[in-house]
Amino acid sequence: MKRSLFIILVLALVTAAQAKVSVREAFTQDIRRSANNYLAYPDANLPTLTPAPAGYTPFFINHYGRHGSRWLIAPTDYTLPVEQLSKGERNGKLTKRGKEVLATCRLMLEASSQRLGELSDIGAEQHQRIARRMYENFPQVWQGDAQVDARSTVVIRCILSMLNEVDMLKSLNPSLRITTDASEHDMYYMNYRDTVAIAAQKGARPATDALKAKIFTPKKLEKMTSRLFTDKRFVRDSIDSFRLEYVLFDLVSNMQSHHAFDGIDLYTGVFTVDDAVDFWTYNNARWYVYSGNTPLTAGTGPLAHRHLLRNFIDAADAAIASGKNCATLRFGHESVVLPVVCLMGLNGMDYETTDLNTLAEHWRSYEVFPMAANIQMIYYRKPHSSDILVKILLNEREATLPIATDVAPYYHWQDVRHHFMKAISPHETK
Repeated sequence: MKRSLFIILVLALVTAAQAKVSVREAFTQDIRRSANNYLAYPDANLPTLTPAPAGYTPFFINHYGRHGSRWLIAPTDYTLPVEQLSKGERNGKLTKRGKEVLATCRLMLEASSQRLGELSDIGAEQHQRIARRMYENFPQVWQGDAQVDARSTVVIRCILSMLNEVDMLKSLNPSLRITTDASEHDMYYMNYRDTVAIAAQKGARPATDALKAKIFTPKKLEKMTSRLFTDKRFVRDSIDSFRLEYVLFDLVSNMQSHHAFDGIDLYTGVFTVDDAVDFWTYNNARWYVYSGNTPLTAGTGPLAHRHLLRNFIDAADAAIASGKNCATLRFGHESVVLPVVCLMGLNGMDYETTDLNTLAEHWRSYEVFPMAANIQMIYYRKPHSSDILVKILLNEREATLPIATDVAPYYHWQDVRHHFMKAISPHETK
């Protein structure tokens, strides 16, 4: 008993110590984290997983994963920085750093031709590595001719992410029986568009607009643009300062999605750590309004993905009833991963507030939905017992749920199932 209390105390202290690391400190350590949903999958130095209780072996994996690193989606993501900086070039108003940035932006614009939104080379590699680790971490699941049901949204980057994973799994065990599908038939749970949630999110826009105005003052924008342009009046008259800096920050952030841009640093002399904190704080708030359990939207963001959580439950029930080892793999988007994590209550992401100014102290989206983000629910059983245990990995790190357990980081499936059903049952519709 004393040993258990000691372990709990140590874990609490470690958690408290981690919570004290500010966003600024995190970005000082690695400014690329400020990329938020453009962050390349952080799979270096993954922690060692806790062994299962004696006698338990894994037999089923319930999964939802985001596509891997990609090209930016909107044409203006690449054209706008070139257009705005070219104005300065034509008028002789660019700093030396501004000229360097424009040259790189032109290269990226050219490279992105006919590739908007597509999976990148790094994105494909991310899923290959995830699949290999999933196979190595839970070999019992993939034994023999195990059935693997893989499904994707109808977006090509998600389909290719799925294929990179299942191809790796098949190479590791050619006997696997793998089915793949990508159909509008499944979009109601793979990437549901909830009109009630969308309306609520639009209604909360004044809150994010107020935060934007507070952060990006004219003085602050002038300071940022002065690193690119030599003439303040020219910038005021001819440049859309916020749009340029905002889109350019996304462009710089997403450079980590491509091997071709390895070693090119557009942060130095363009964006400081404080700038990164500002852009991330604003983006984090926007994602919270979209995905979080906030009274600003009556919590509709997470509930919009109740169909996916129901599908998780149904798939688990079927796998348990079958008695066979198997896996259900789903491939979609960060706009699903983040709200369903909030709906599950993983790692305290069900946090509720209306105060966007202090949100970052409690709720950080970059910890949840980097490129190739994934939820893995691993189910365990032991002979002569009906008790099913489950462990949840978020980006291959053991996650917590807001329910009691005597086998942490494992939970009893009956308790988890009850927790999930309690979250969605009052809101389910056919």
